[in-house]
Amino acid sequence: DFSIVGEHKGFDGEFGPLYSYGVKVLEKNQELVNRPRWFLAENVGGITSSNEGAAFKKILADLENAGYEVTPHKYRLEEYGVPQARHRVIIVGVRRDLGIKFEVPAPVGKRITSGEALEDIPSWASNQERTKQSKTVIERLSFIDPGENVWNAKRLPDHLKLNVPRTQLSQIYKKLDPNKPSYTVTGSGGGGTHMYHWVENRALTNRERARLQTFPDDFVFHGSKESVRKQIGMAIPVKGAQIVVEAILKTFAGVEYDSVTPNLK
Repeated sequence: DFSIVGEHKGFDGEFGPLYSYGVKVLEKNQELVNRPRWFLAENVGGITSSNEGAAFKKILADLENAGYEVTPHKYRLEEYGVPQARHRVIIVGVRRDLGIKFEVPAPVGKRITSGEALEDIPSWASNQERTKQSKTVIERLSFIDPGENVWNAKRLPDHLKLNVPRTQLSQIYKKLDPNKPSYTVTGSGGGGTHMYHWVENRALTNRERARLQTFPDDFVFHGSKESVRKQIGMAIPVKGAQIVVEAILKTFAGVEYDSVTPNLK
């Protein structure tokens, strides 16, 4: 409900108010000392502007009122070793009575490209089923260069252009640029939203999407191909989650690490 891909319903949607159940869990124990020592919450970047910013302010206030010092930050995960431009708001809360201050971990440096991320996928890895594509789609992709989408492809002939109103989604039939991190992996969507290889005129497999989300090759996803696609696209990238959680553990252990000033309040 906070995603630009959705209907922008915010708190008025089916899922927008779900955070309140997390607050109930935090407040389950009446005594503050018996509540969880810390929590981590994540959502799309659009959450900060939903309901003209009022939704995010209320979420932070409710978490603070549960007894926590909260540190929200919009992480650009391509700066943290994730081969994907994925911008997500992560809120870390530490129980106020502990007197511990969480610091946002600093970016790690070198960016990993989608070309590097998709190298040498072993044949034994699961979830490598190909998406069936029509001859028209394959022909359309053949005229789209790396990094281009169906709207800005310079070589695309008129008969292969989409005869629909242009949407705000720039990833429609967009090919990866192997020299850059990929664009954001999504969990659902119709034709043209499956992410596309820069050389082969085809959609990425779920295993390739999982690589962009930094899942290990031996992690097996269960369910239909579309269910697996959703599981992958809705996840927090493994490496991004690892960096934040390790920073939390270092905070509690008194271990110093490089940090940056939070970019949200």
